[in-house]
Amino acid sequence: MTSTYEPFVAPDTSESIVVYPGTFDPITMGHLDIIHRALNLFDKVIVSIAVNVSKKPLFSLEERLQMIKDSFPADEKRIEVDTVSGLLVDYAYTCGAKAIIRGLRAVSDFDYEFQLALMNRRIEREVETVFLMTGFRWIYISSSIIKEAAMHGGDVGGLVPDHVCDKLREKFMKT
Repeated sequence: MTSTYEPFVAPDTSESIVVYPGTFDPITMGHLDIIHRALNLFDKVIVSIAVNVSKKPLFSLEERLQMIKDSFPADEKRIEVDTVSGLLVDYAYTCGAKAIIRGLRAVSDFDYEFQLALMNRRIEREVETVFLMTGFRWIYISSSIIKEAAMHGGDVGGLVPDHVCDKLREKFMKT
């Protein structure tokens, strides 16, 4: 009996690329943990700020781009920062990415992320989704919780890079 299923074999490329999407409003130590761990698996990580018109971010797109860039040494050539609007999986495919990285903090994250991964797989079979569990020390933080704490004068030092902590102080001193 012969099988009619022929698995897709991606063309051999010299570097493996992954896209790590998010709103990054702001970038947190949890995000940085995922990025650094993704660098252990892939040659290049494209950190892509997803433009979502239904969200009202605290920081402008330009501010978020700069905060992410400032989170890495200038000589780090394996990390690229970009923006994406439209279908993420199409963007990833266009960039030559083999995968999309998604961070998971809890089982509740998995249900939604699993649905997205299946839809992305249906749209573009050449792009995989790779789930990374957030490091235990960052499992309880999110950009929303960070902003809420900072807005009320809470110390978020150590939960975000120092330059992001400064930006949060500046932002909430204006309001």
